[in-house]
Amino acid sequence: MDWLTFSIVIGCLLISAFFSMSETALTGASRASMLRLSKQGNREAGVVSSLFAMRERMIGALLLGNNIANIGASVLATGIFTAWFGEVGVIYATAVMTVMVVIFAEVLPKTIAINAPDRVSLLVARPMKLMVYLLGPLLTVIEAIVRVLMRALGIKIGANQPVLSPTERLRGAVDLLHHEGKVEKQDRDMFGGLLDLRELQVSDVMVHRTEMVMINADLPPEELVREVLATEYTRIPLWRDKPENIIGVLHAKDLLRAIRASEGDTSKIDVSTIALPPWFVPEMRPVSEQLKAFRRRKTHFALVVDEYGEVEGMVTLEDILEEIVGDISDEHDVVVAGVRAQPDGSVVVDGSVPIRDLNRAMDWHLPDEEATTVAGLVIHEARSIPERGQSFTFHGFRFRVLRRERNRITALRIVAVPREAEFGEKKPKRAGTAF
Repeated sequence: MDWLTFSIVIGCLLISAFFSMSETALTGASRASMLRLSKQGNREAGVVSSLFAMRERMIGALLLGNNIANIGASVLATGIFTAWFGEVGVIYATAVMTVMVVIFAEVLPKTIAINAPDRVSLLVARPMKLMVYLLGPLLTVIEAIVRVLMRALGIKIGANQPVLSPTERLRGAVDLLHHEGKVEKQDRDMFGGLLDLRELQVSDVMVHRTEMVMINADLPPEELVREVLATEYTRIPLWRDKPENIIGVLHAKDLLRAIRASEGDTSKIDVSTIALPPWFVPEMRPVSEQLKAFRRRKTHFALVVDEYGEVEGMVTLEDILEEIVGDISDEHDVVVAGVRAQPDGSVVVDGSVPIRDLNRAMDWHLPDEEATTVAGLVIHEARSIPERGQSFTFHGFRFRVLRRERNRITALRIVAVPREAEFGEKKPKRAGTAF
């Protein structure tokens, strides 16, 4: 009889181990993975997804089954040890069952499940679905009691207030996979760039007017053609009277067609007749909307204007795509030195380099909310235009101005510093502050 009772105790421990393993697996399984497997025709994944939909009842069934098994095993074991050793058998039963439950019914099955939660979830899905239905009436009573207690404690039922937005949770998941070595840095950056499109404005990705290549439409046709061929771009804005007065955008292919139509006589070409009308877009337009506009208009080039209608720069489809896939270079691109890592660990950066490009290249996290370029970030933090040789420490880095041309910072040296050094260094004085 004792051996029958002992067999029942072992059976209860196995049942407890099953519930412990199921609890860890089902609470740690990826809902996204299950949804993907379900769409691929995996029936077990569909069962797991249905259990996710009734999460409260599933948790109730797991805990109820686990506790019934553990308590049953402990009661039966106490009876066995009491029969063998008398009253002191209670102590022996407590010690033995504690070890058995902790090792074989808790730690071991949960360790197995936590190492492969998705696979284990698929294995236990159907038995757990059956247990949820079998324990359904009892779980209904338990849920009612729990809801009454939650109302008494002032806890809102069904309130779901995540700390992060869905977008930030996606970023966190990708960063975690990258940290674990399952996602390459380039893929992580591409995914992050795609999520950033809604947060960025056209002004964040545009080419500033000081770096635009524009041609005077009043130049003699022969000279104008030479200048167009001398550039590496296929779309060139044309201006008349003053650079701010852009009258059209000349496409190199249209110019070649005009040259062919005139049988090579460039003096007969009137660029104002073949230039496309300029398309002006506001600088505060979200990049995601501008991408849709490019696709809708079937054009890849737009001029960016500020709130006063003045031209601030230009944006192309390539500029937006580079925010996702990184820098796109072809055989006609001019190689411009922007970020140069030095042997001593420092980085020499051109002032016009966008902060986002620097962060992507060096895997840094400099803020880009208040400024677009590295030079703009230094000016924003210093509250002045620094002189050559000045150094500032903020955001965990020391910025030293290497070159300055008139009011523009053209080159800086950036060195990572310990946080203690940043806190210990005096902040730059601001103009107009009394000390």
